[in-house]
Amino acid sequence: MAMEPDWIEYSTEEIEELILKLNKEGNSASKIGVILRDQYGIPDVKVVTGMKITKILEKHDQALEYPEDLMNLIRKAVNVRDHLEENPKDLHTRRGLQLMESRIRRLVKYYVREGVLPQGWRYEPKKAALLVK
Repeated sequence: MAMEPDWIEYSTEEIEELILKLNKEGNSASKIGVILRDQYGIPDVKVVTGMKITKILEKHDQALEYPEDLMNLIRKAVNVRDHLEENPKDLHTRRGLQLMESRIRRLVKYYVREGVLPQGWRYEPKKAALLVK
């Protein structure tokens, strides 16, 4: 297990407050991690606090409804679908969309298995467009 760096002058409580403040400002968990690293000199929240950023947000009932990585993939797939409506002959992008959607389905299967998403949750492109917008 990695040891906590000596130069960190923030307590666990202060780091949790920072995370909650940055979340209220509308930053995603990954962006919060980058901000803490670049502006506050906290290289790894888990090493210092013992919990990941998403777990800290869950503890304070501020977790996202859907996992961030899944939402990013869905958002990307919706944008690609919009592109394909305007450019139906773009076969390379159509293949990319197939790969992207299979990645989404694998991720959904994982999150359902882990209990993050409800049993029977499915990715449907029409619903996904509403979910993202």
